[in-house]
Amino acid sequence: MRATIPEEIKQARWIVKERQEMLAEAKREAERIIKEGKEQQVELVSQQEVVKLAEREADDIVDEARAREREIRLGAEDYADEILNTLEVNLMKFIAAVRRGRERLQGKDDAELEPAER
Repeated sequence: MRATIPEEIKQARWIVKERQEMLAEAKREAERIIKEGKEQQVELVSQQEVVKLAEREADDIVDEARAREREIRLGAEDYADEILNTLEVNLMKFIAAVRRGRERLQGKDDAELEPAER
């Protein structure tokens, strides 16, 4: 029996040692998993910040494009109005010249024309 007890004590110590090694290994694994989780969290937060920044930049680009489009459209409308006004003035002059020509063809002379038509 005395020979058996030291053997059982050795086995108990071995079991305690194995248990401690298993706990230490489990603790290292848990720490590794936690570290990986924190790294993934940091990466995800970083990616979210990149996405938010990209969305803000995209919104700024769209706003700038809209403002530029409005500016170009208003400029084009002003230019078209100027061209049409010039055309209108020239057409009125041409119409007046055509009327004077037709009146001359019909035998009217400058004496009969009103002063505003000359």
